[in-house]
Amino acid sequence: MGILIVMCIGILAGRFLVSPRLKKGNEYVSILCTFILIFAMGVMLGKKENFIEELSSLGLSSFLFFLIPAGCSIGAVYFLTKHFMKNEESESCGKELEE
Repeated sequence: MGILIVMCIGILAGRFLVSPRLKKGNEYVSILCTFILIFAMGVMLGKKENFIEELSSLGLSSFLFFLIPAGCSIGAVYFLTKHFMKNEESESCGKELEE
């Protein structure tokens, strides 16, 4: 719950307190913080003594956690694109033929 509160405060601060001139600097700070977070996570994982054994046991479940949402997302986008973009494509093709 605390993470959501901090995220909401950040969204409100970004919307109302950060001027458009500071946007580029904010992007650089965000990238730097992301790199620091990834580095810290790597250090934390590297300190574990049984990391390789844990990694091999988590491999299949991690793969399924990736595969199922990714597959469903791709399927949904494919279905929605075929369903909703069909009319727009046929209309744009007709306009090109008229010209």
